[in-house]
Amino acid sequence: MEQLIREKILTFDELTKVVEGLKARGKVVVQSHGVFDIIHPGMIKHLNSAKKQGDILIVTVIKDKDVRKGPGRPIFTEVLRAENVASLQYVDYICIVDDEVPFECVKRINPDVFAKGQSQKERDEKIHKKNIEEEKELYIGKSKKNETGGFSFSASQIINNFLDIYPEETKNFLKKFQKNYSFGDIAGEINSLKKLKVLLIGDGIIDEYHYCDPLGKSAKANIVVNRYLSHEVFAGGIFAIANHLAGLCDDIQLVTLLGDNDSREDFVLNNLKPNIKTKFFYRNDGPTIVKKRYFNQYLNQKLFEINFLNTQYINGNLESSIIEYIKSQIPSYNLVLVSDFGHGFITNNIIKGIEAYSKKIVVNTQTNAANAGYNMITKYSNPLYVCLDEPEVRIAAQERYANIEDVAIKVKNLIDADYLIVTLGKKGSIGINKGNEINRTPVFSTKVIDTVGAGDAFFAFTAPCFASGLPLNVVSFIGNAVGALAVQIVGNKKAVEKYELLEFIHALLK
Repeated sequence: MEQLIREKILTFDELTKVVEGLKARGKVVVQSHGVFDIIHPGMIKHLNSAKKQGDILIVTVIKDKDVRKGPGRPIFTEVLRAENVASLQYVDYICIVDDEVPFECVKRINPDVFAKGQSQKERDEKIHKKNIEEEKELYIGKSKKNETGGFSFSASQIINNFLDIYPEETKNFLKKFQKNYSFGDIAGEINSLKKLKVLLIGDGIIDEYHYCDPLGKSAKANIVVNRYLSHEVFAGGIFAIANHLAGLCDDIQLVTLLGDNDSREDFVLNNLKPNIKTKFFYRNDGPTIVKKRYFNQYLNQKLFEINFLNTQYINGNLESSIIEYIKSQIPSYNLVLVSDFGHGFITNNIIKGIEAYSKKIVVNTQTNAANAGYNMITKYSNPLYVCLDEPEVRIAAQERYANIEDVAIKVKNLIDADYLIVTLGKKGSIGINKGNEINRTPVFSTKVIDTVGAGDAFFAFTAPCFASGLPLNVVSFIGNAVGALAVQIVGNKKAVEKYELLEFIHALLK
């Protein structure tokens, strides 16, 4: 039996060759695609029905890294999920596949019939509008779609009802939240954000992740010698925020600073979503910011980091040109989002220009090794919304040990902000509204791969929510859901997509 299960599980290249051979012999190939986390009666009925649509049934199982079904998902690893499906006698072949681009494997396999289950058929179009558009491309002159019958019974329902994913505090929070807001309410508000026109201003950063393997201590120095393995390069800083926002809002304008020499402009443009318009300015006394992080690949632990940047503020004609450009653009946008990493781009004069001409400003000032203690939110005044983490708000208030709620209120009042949210890592977040009322939201993450970039994702999604008038408790809920998705992504390798967020919220509120 075990040998038969192993023989059913193929690599993607092996599977495509098998499918080509089957089609050449006139066999009708049926494909089902999904997570297959728990084998339940509804799933068995779906696969049994799918097999009847043709001669051969293949099942593609989504890799762990691409599962965005909700908290605690997947319950089982990709290998176990594939083996479970392979144990069903009417399934002929199984393959574990990437799903970063939804349905990409279906396009490439091109089955005669693509079988959808009852739960997929009933899925809310508010979640999967983008996916449904992708599906339409599959079926025109290619695969025939078949929606299998049976009763709707999803793994998410089983997990939510029978498995203790969250502590009691979080479960109680979600029960109370559900009484006031339905999934439809939240989805409607998130989908309405596409109309917002957003002007982004901030430091562009290129993040390089270099993976190493420790060899041992040097015989001549007190250091550990590492062997280079591989590296990845991501668009970080304001570039990452722009990509998060571009899935929410249709009209995005990005203003940032690159280095005149080796600007990396082509890389940046190739890694921004197509609906992001760009305006680059160039400094001749420094590079485009690059942050190289070196990791122990096995432990995923950062060993050290090297920054290539000039932290001195720009001035003169360059500063004046930026102010004039921003002044000319602001009237065309509903919201101005400022992400200030304190790396020499956003000067005091630029801040004054933004504040003088903007209707709504949202701000995040980041504390990092290059600016610790010198890049505080107190540079700004009268923003609609400010997003900070706990160390950033404590530095701004010069309060190391005071109650965090008191510290947050102090900073909010100091800069005269309408709203302030402080992210607290494992403790969730606290928000302060116009009346200095406090809202606490627990953390929703159950799996953490990398926290780098999670704060940027939180800020990118919550800022337009405040601009559209959503209440603090709803915005904080959305932000923490985004954070739970963002910490499952390595650095800024990809943006959190709107449909992933809606899928996650749907699971939370089921």
